[in-house]
Amino acid sequence: MNVDRAAGAPLRVGELASATGLTVRTLHHYEEIGLLVPSARSAAGHRLYGDRDVDRLYRIRLLRGLGMGLDAIRVALDDGGWDLGGALQAHARAVARDLAATQRLNARLATLVAHLDGASRSATDDLMQLLEEMTMNSPLQQRISILVYADIPAAHAYLVRVFGLAAGEVSLDAEGRCVHAELQAGDGTIWLHPEADTYGLASPRTLGGASATMAVMVDDVDEHHRHAVEQGAEVVYPPVDQPYGFREYSARDPEGGLWSFMKPLG
Repeated sequence: MNVDRAAGAPLRVGELASATGLTVRTLHHYEEIGLLVPSARSAAGHRLYGDRDVDRLYRIRLLRGLGMGLDAIRVALDDGGWDLGGALQAHARAVARDLAATQRLNARLATLVAHLDGASRSATDDLMQLLEEMTMNSPLQQRISILVYADIPAAHAYLVRVFGLAAGEVSLDAEGRCVHAELQAGDGTIWLHPEADTYGLASPRTLGGASATMAVMVDDVDEHHRHAVEQGAEVVYPPVDQPYGFREYSARDPEGGLWSFMKPLG
């Protein structure tokens, strides 16, 4: 991003848009969602962007170029405990999975193209039958795991810093209480939910034990374990090769939630 201006001189929104290749509409949207708010306004009410604003926009564009969503970027830039390395590792794993899915789709298309050896009715029927066999139709679209915590902001910060999950949106109600938070674990989405007596929802700490565990696939179990230990994780057992074909280790979060980080053997 090349911004040509005198040192310390603020930029108006049109000037910043022109210098960065963004549109004024985009910068207005960034302001509306709290991603990039101009640090000052002129006497006439014009938005003025200073050095810190330009630096923040540079960081926004870097993370945006990696495919991160705007909400995740806002959390990343505003959360002092956010772990860039862990978030980038998680994002890299997600990109790798997307690439693998694209390669599988490419293989399917290649198989279909190979069967296009004629324009007859029978060839079309054969092609449609093959396509039906290769495609799994399902009304289900996405899975979301939901974990219950007494202190959502603390749990959110811990899971990002210690376990390397990618930070997502943190939502507050009108009284400023945290009512929802999101995390990304590769291709999986995790929501953090507050305790609620109405629905019988309580954290493991309140219950005095965990009724479930969260398993996350990682690229390198031992490296993930090393990072978690450095960050003060409560490790239940260190990396070990399990008889069911995975190398894994287990750790607890501060509210007693049990997590396993694993990778298939071989």
